Amino acid sequence: MKILVTGSNGLLGQKLTTLLARDVNVSLISTARSAPVLSLPGGVTCTLDITDEKEVQKVISTHKPEVIINTAAMTQVDQCEHDHDACWNANVIAVENLIRACKEHNSHLVHVSTDFIFDGTLGLLDESATPNPINFYGKSKLAGEQRIIESKISWCILRTVLVYGVTGDMSRSNIVLWVKKNLEQGKTIQVVNDQWRTPTLAEDLAMGCSLAAKKKASGIFNICGKDYLSVYDMALRTADCFGLDKALIKETDSTKFSQPAARPMKTGFIIEKARRVLGYEPHSLEDGLKIVASQLDSHP
Repeated sequence: MKILVTGSNGLLGQKLTTLLARDVNVSLISTARSAPVLSLPGGVTCTLDITDEKEVQKVISTHKPEVIINTAAMTQVDQCEHDHDACWNANVIAVENLIRACKEHNSHLVHVSTDFIFDGTLGLLDESATPNPINFYGKSKLAGEQRIIESKISWCILRTVLVYGVTGDMSRSNIVLWVKKNLEQGKTIQVVNDQWRTPTLAEDLAMGCSLAAKKKASGIFNICGKDYLSVYDMALRTADCFGLDKALIKETDSTKFSQPAARPMKTGFIIEKARRVLGYEPHSLEDGLKIVASQLDSHP
């Protein structure tokens, strides 16, 4: 199966291309806006800016992938609130470009979306929940979803939550690495107790993408971790895993923070559909943190 991955330099992109490169049944085309940061055995790597329609058409026409997995997006929530045009280009216009290419070459599209399309008022959600984004990032991701759903292509949307993990070049931070770094430096951190998530190990999300691609799954699937907890509790468990001082973690709530973009309060996902249809089974948070710790120990 010939699979093209966009955004291969991101956290998910690195995990996914590493996973697919090991599969002898996959012919991988790894793409990113800049030169790839990973050197993978076999496959093809090339630069691709998916906001550029001509570039998308050229690359897809050249390689004619059976499946395109779109992991590229503008995900910095506050930056999206400041720069609507850049956000819309990355999360909507780029998706429209991919849809056109998929139509022309009969490619199946697997698209990664987010829990931030919801307002966070209902807690754990299944795939039938009604979106109601409360920030521009969420609005742009929902618009991208809608473009795909309304298209005539073969498609699958994977919604995920608060992805954490370690990249090969250590260029991307996330909640786990942020907590670890600050506690190791002896810094006190304020962490909210009123935002709840089902945090997702990057390797688990990569596996979900791979399963959906190989099955050419159709429809919407929730792909996230199995544990539902507050961000504060996640910080405490991170400290426990790395043997760091939990007393430096101060419990607070969202009213104490002033951020450009509003955050949904409770956006965990129910993953029974992904388990049943895709055979998806994520790690627990404890096991996910152990994997991160092991990778950090072996990191040069």
